[in-house]
Amino acid sequence: MFIIVGLGNPTRQYEGTKHNVGFDTIDYLIDEYQIPSSGAGHKALFGKGMIAGQKVIVAKPMTYMNLSGESVRELVNYYKVDPESELIVVYDDISLAPGQIRIRKKGSAGGHNGIKNIIAVTGTQNFLRIKVGVGEKPAGWDLADHVLGHFDTADRAEVEKAIGHAVEAAEMMITGETDAAMNRYNVKKKEE
Repeated sequence: MFIIVGLGNPTRQYEGTKHNVGFDTIDYLIDEYQIPSSGAGHKALFGKGMIAGQKVIVAKPMTYMNLSGESVRELVNYYKVDPESELIVVYDDISLAPGQIRIRKKGSAGGHNGIKNIIAVTGTQNFLRIKVGVGEKPAGWDLADHVLGHFDTADRAEVEKAIGHAVEAAEMMITGETDAAMNRYNVKKKEE
């Protein structure tokens, strides 16, 4: 069984923001694979279903970004999954341009507070992740203002494509093709 967690902030004011692309990816997964909702529990909204013949739990922590690990810990413990091999976390990355995704098998938090909390709570940085690019913050901007802001129309279109790629990558990762997913998606886009 895999647990796929998309990071974001609950409440309507954060819908569609850069920080919520993890939630957007979970919504896409739910639609794509018709995963039924299991309601609220484990400090998250979650559902159970099947992707590529594998049982999955998809979840959106309702703890706010900085405490995402609390929900992840409850899910991992309750469903007895190994966070190092059966957890995939999807989240925003300001070092990637909108439209890009990057898959990693492990790594540091890279300044992302949601990931920092998951590492602190699970005691490992060795978990699968899909980073969805949201673009760098403009010079002079506060980081929080940037990630809690909305995309312009052109960037949103690119991010929608990236979310589709993140969903495809998640399916590959669940079926043991993480390296193939990395080879397919961890490429720099050529400047046009």
